[in-house]
Amino acid sequence: VTANTARIAIAEPVQWGQVVAAAALRSQSQLIQPKQSRSRDRHAEILEAAVRVFAREGIAQSRISDIAAEAGVPLSSVYDYYSSKESIAYVVPISRMREFIVEFQSKAAKRQKAAERLYLFMWLTVDFARRNQDWARTLYLEVWPSVMVNKTRVKDSLDDYARVMLALIQDGERTGEWTIDGDLYETFTIFIGSLSQLIITWLMYKRPGHLMKATVSIVRRLMASQLKPAVPSGASVAPRASAVRRANLSRTPSA
Repeated sequence: VTANTARIAIAEPVQWGQVVAAAALRSQSQLIQPKQSRSRDRHAEILEAAVRVFAREGIAQSRISDIAAEAGVPLSSVYDYYSSKESIAYVVPISRMREFIVEFQSKAAKRQKAAERLYLFMWLTVDFARRNQDWARTLYLEVWPSVMVNKTRVKDSLDDYARVMLALIQDGERTGEWTIDGDLYETFTIFIGSLSQLIITWLMYKRPGHLMKATVSIVRRLMASQLKPAVPSGASVAPRASAVRRANLSRTPSA
């Protein structure tokens, strides 16, 4: 996630729903979409195989032939879509990131408050990684730390994730649910960094043992510490209940 992207989003706030919809469309347009059903199935098999190979061996140690063998397809079939393992590696995060955005879009539409949507977004970030561990290992341990990521299409997916987060934070300010305690970009960085570190630690060490229970606690503490209740017009002091508590956030977001 780049500083430039974040600051552009801060300078030009838009409705969170528009940002999410744009992210879903952009990620869809970045994917290879074979016209024939058989070709689409084979391409999907290659990507799924690549995720498993990268998660198991790491991108540096993986070979195109490993991916072909894992997918059960001829080596030439992989080269029909990709010229190198690196080109596959930078497409892998895009496909699943779109699934994440679409899932959030569907569930967020049922939430009435900005706090509920932001809580859901952060909670779902971790839960999606938990449910897609091979993909998460490839993204968080291999692709995201890469110095080459800014030169690839996956940068757009990472930037879209950042834009959605920022739009959700700004939405709470716009609706009067909270004010930002400090710089908006710093708040955004604290949220992203905390979630990423939680996921990375769990992927590497399986700590914390109860990932989603810890996620609930961490997300609530992040929101309570960074998002201060807005002072009602004419009031001399802020209300005692935090934005998190007043939203009555559920411990485990349901569908």
